Amino acid sequence: MADLGEIARAVGDEYLRTRRTTPFQRKALWAIRHCRTETMGSVYAECENCGAKHLQFRSCRNRSCPRCQAGARAEWLEAREKELLPVPYFHVVFTVPEMLNPIALYCPELFYAALLQAAGNALLDVGLSKLQARLGCLAILHTWGQNLSLHPHVHCVVPGGGLSPDGTRWISVRNPKYLLPVKVLARRFRTLLTKKLREAERKGKFQRLPASVLPHSTIEGAAAQEWIVYAKPPFGGPEQVLEYLSRYTHRVAISNSRILLFSNHQVTFKWRDYADDNRTKRSAIDAIEFLRRFLMHVLPPRFVKIRYFGFLANRKRGCKIELIRSLLGCTAPLRFRERPRPLILCPLCHAARYEGLARVRPPPRAESAA
Repeated sequence: MADLGEIARAVGDEYLRTRRTTPFQRKALWAIRHCRTETMGSVYAECENCGAKHLQFRSCRNRSCPRCQAGARAEWLEAREKELLPVPYFHVVFTVPEMLNPIALYCPELFYAALLQAAGNALLDVGLSKLQARLGCLAILHTWGQNLSLHPHVHCVVPGGGLSPDGTRWISVRNPKYLLPVKVLARRFRTLLTKKLREAERKGKFQRLPASVLPHSTIEGAAAQEWIVYAKPPFGGPEQVLEYLSRYTHRVAISNSRILLFSNHQVTFKWRDYADDNRTKRSAIDAIEFLRRFLMHVLPPRFVKIRYFGFLANRKRGCKIELIRSLLGCTAPLRFRERPRPLILCPLCHAARYEGLARVRPPPRAESAA
């Protein structure tokens, strides 16, 4: 089965010669091409079971590489596990009209920051007006559709309730299967995002847009449409929240498991068509086009795609969670069953142990020994 690294090594040079790329796209492409190859360097590993030593190539650790997200995801989940509350959790998704895609494509830092901020603040504003409670939420940016098209949207995980305005009471949602009216959320989200985009236009921040894209007409055309926000069924409990987060937080545009074949300059991959009863389909496209679609979703450097709002905001999260637990009568963090850890297999004895391979110094080279 092919993987993204193989495709990048085969057609990456051709892509760079024929297509325009940003510095961060070139950096991601270089990392993916060389991930776990000789270029990245290597270490010798020793199996604790049989004592055999073998060479391991280092990973690139680029956040756009599908092979390098498991470790970062596990560390992040372990930290979030300690912050979950014994309340129902809700999943809300904010989407934008397709006509805003050119702004997202040519001005990603500005657009995606405004998108995340508008989604988080819409939840806080509507929660305060409808529940008289100060909510908290975790917002995760995704920029892709299943077929690698540009589809910016924000997934939000929201605890079912919030603090009273004076911070002395926990106010639960009135219906455990219903958080907030989605039409009100959609209109508030539209108001906040278009306000940010109009402000950016007044300050001349859309200079990278091509001449064929008129920012004023694009923003006003989108503002005249009805936007879609939808709330998925609530999670079964805090443990189901972790299972969801493990799938969504450190995901990249396509995983290697979805790439079925790379042959004759064509990439065949599978995707799920949500408009057709979630049926799994296959697409075969040119490798250059495949890389173009993938690189559309490489985020700018240091851009934070997971953000926190309300009582989950970074500066106040620890003390607010302690306060809420005391108000709920649950002072200790929730306990969850241990999640399976990735296994490292020894190529000789095939012993499957998480820490079965200990890193040791490589032996000295022949020329240095001489």
